[in-house]
Amino acid sequence: MHPTRIFANELELSKAWEEYKENLKMQAHDWPKVQYVGKDGMRVEDYPVLPYTLEGFYIYCRKNYGCVKEYFLNRTGYYDMFTTICSHIKDEIRNQQIIGGMLGAYNASITQRLNGLVDKQEVDHKGEINTAYDLSKVSEATLKELLNAQQSTTDKSD
Repeated sequence: MHPTRIFANELELSKAWEEYKENLKMQAHDWPKVQYVGKDGMRVEDYPVLPYTLEGFYIYCRKNYGCVKEYFLNRTGYYDMFTTICSHIKDEIRNQQIIGGMLGAYNASITQRLNGLVDKQEVDHKGEINTAYDLSKVSEATLKELLNAQQSTTDKSD
């Protein structure tokens, strides 16, 4: 037996998505940035653009409609008719986060990690490490100093 669908079609889910984005604009007022500008230091409040998140959308829907997480997971195939809108929502979230990170509105490092954009470079070292030294060009005095230093280190560790 399948659960009852909260949304009858993609259009209804899309409407909830648009409502979520509008709700974020209102939530931004909870995070004012206060600045004092001009020669008189006039107080000005600026509100940040809040990032879209899938988790935030889940919470918004849970409060206003019900649980929508399964629409995105679709483990049983029951929500197949919603795959297009769910993909669109995920793409819009990713795009907004990436642009915000690139413009400096969001923490670029967190944005990279959330969206799998970490710069991965592999360095392949091929070759052997040579631990043999050519001592033919080292003076006899230097060789004696090295030998004495090695012996004094050995004596201290005993």
